[in-house]
Amino acid sequence: MNHRGKEPLPASRPAPAPEPVEPDRVWFRFMRLHQRMLGQMTARIRELGLSIPQFDLLSTLTEREGISQSELAERLYVTKGNVSGLVDRLVQAGLVERRAIAGDRRSYAMHLTPEGRRLAEAGMQTQRDFVASTLGKLPTGDLAELDRLVLAWRDLARAVDET
Repeated sequence: MNHRGKEPLPASRPAPAPEPVEPDRVWFRFMRLHQRMLGQMTARIRELGLSIPQFDLLSTLTEREGISQSELAERLYVTKGNVSGLVDRLVQAGLVERRAIAGDRRSYAMHLTPEGRRLAEAGMQTQRDFVASTLGKLPTGDLAELDRLVLAWRDLARAVDET
């Protein structure tokens, strides 16, 4: 006991050293998280009657309506053949229209139909809600740090492509 009649405080111990972080472990966690979130988002988009590629195409057209199939393929990071088949199915479903481009007999401008726009907007709201219920719950500082780290990782990946 000390002179005030109280038990002495235990000596403070230094915090344990953090475990070493292995890039492979972070990579696998990131990839598993990506798969989980993609599965969760796919299920939500399917409730609207859309696949993820269909939703990607429709939401892209909300940003840049009137672009050609070639431009659409570039924006979606897919081949022109893939986008052509996808557009064909969306045209048949009444969600997208091909409109002739004056002076160019081989290209068409892609436009949303009213139903295509409605589904795109419903999908984007579904996505916003999902993000708000997951990533949106992180504290602001953590979110800013995550954004910084993801951008740094992206830049490293781009540098690999350039070598």
